[in-house]
Amino acid sequence: MAGKYSVELRKLIEAHSFEIMYMPDKPDNEIVVRSQDVNRPGLMFAGYEKFFDSERVEFIGLAETSYLQELDEATQRERLELFFSLKPPVAILTRNIDAPPAMIELAQKYEVPLLRTSEPTSEIMATIISYLNSELAERITRHGVMVEVYGEGILILGDSGVGKSETAIELLKRGHRLIADDAVEIRKVSSKTLVGSSPDNIRHFVELRGIGIVNARNIFGIGSVKVTEKIDMVIQLEHWDSEKSYDRLGLDDEYITILGNKVPSTTVPVKPGRNLAIIIEIAAMNNRQKKLGYNAAKELMTQLGMEPMEPQSTEVDVW
Repeated sequence: MAGKYSVELRKLIEAHSFEIMYMPDKPDNEIVVRSQDVNRPGLMFAGYEKFFDSERVEFIGLAETSYLQELDEATQRERLELFFSLKPPVAILTRNIDAPPAMIELAQKYEVPLLRTSEPTSEIMATIISYLNSELAERITRHGVMVEVYGEGILILGDSGVGKSETAIELLKRGHRLIADDAVEIRKVSSKTLVGSSPDNIRHFVELRGIGIVNARNIFGIGSVKVTEKIDMVIQLEHWDSEKSYDRLGLDDEYITILGNKVPSTTVPVKPGRNLAIIIEIAAMNNRQKKLGYNAAKELMTQLGMEPMEPQSTEVDVW
């Protein structure tokens, strides 16, 4: 099924070094891929066209070309014409297979891009599926900061002026990496995985009140930045409220739902004297321990001879 996002075919070709055997003379923004799904047209070559999805990238491998070679010339041309007349976005030959003359002729007739790669069919299909899942994923852009801390992708949210960018800079000084500042583009690449990145035009830039705009890559080095990272945890910074009760044990599980996916979340109160960078480092390591099945609060209660309380799960559906 076609999605609302698209990726230019030229971008896909450049990312995977495909050989161009035929390309229609059209503007790049008119030759696009809109479906995350791919297909092998074996059934189509056998004459069965029901349920054929013309929005999918088509891969033609050894099985398909061997079958075509066993057909007589008239039948082969008939099946290829049926295939190209439905105008898939692109057909890709794998394993450096030579295209039959009729295939190139009909690709030109119906203006269907024809590419070739040396990769085995299964491997390149898996690669393209992963690529399209990312490029065509459902997405939103939200105000915040994203960093990688000890391998954990941390999305930092909070009101303007609460200290998100300053905390990110402190984390960079401590050897961690910046993904995005101010605007974080969040993509849903699977039912369990969200990936964060920065819009291209502000990538690596950080705004610091009183200083201005700085380029984190130039100041801290290329090892201090990263283009994308999975979102493992959300940390919400808020100004300290003396009347609010904050979790002191960490027994309760808190989640935020983003694009339908649940992400562990924690609220960190901000006030003078608190080192937010160190707190976020500990939060990242503690989140990783929880994923591995260890909960320090439960162990402490057990050692004190107390029955660990059943954790309360709080889920907030925000985006």
